[in-house]
Amino acid sequence: MTGRPILAVLGGPNLNLLGQREPALYGTATLADLEALCTRVADELGYDIDFRQSNHEGDLVDFVHEIRDTASGLVVNAAAYTHTSIALHDALVTVAAPVIEVHLTNVHAREEFRHVSYVAPVAAAVIAGFGAAGYDFALRHLASLDTHREIHRVHQ
Repeated sequence: MTGRPILAVLGGPNLNLLGQREPALYGTATLADLEALCTRVADELGYDIDFRQSNHEGDLVDFVHEIRDTASGLVVNAAAYTHTSIALHDALVTVAAPVIEVHLTNVHAREEFRHVSYVAPVAAAVIAGFGAAGYDFALRHLASLDTHREIHRVHQ
């Protein structure tokens, strides 16, 4: 990290299998590809990235607790936990910065159980169905919402 402000990206269960798991549905980009994309976009915008993924709900909650007062924004693809985790919802409520929910697929065009999100009520925006580009959109939107952005530039 360079001391610049941080945009955090949090990925949930099975995202570590991107590129291998149902590529017709989720695309061929791997988790490493998503991290590289996020790092490049954040750098272009003048931010560092804190990119993490876990298959374990408690790890996701712990990460949210860790960055809740320090990140300038948080992108969350909670994957299946989007539709089940009240614990993650409760952790996200404590985040001072804007949160954006991202999904690679259009969850609203999929199974009915995917139509309910516990993340959306605490999110500034929801981006779904754009594949990996959704992360680019989310980071750019977070930067546009960062009320301290000009202060960050002055200190670079």
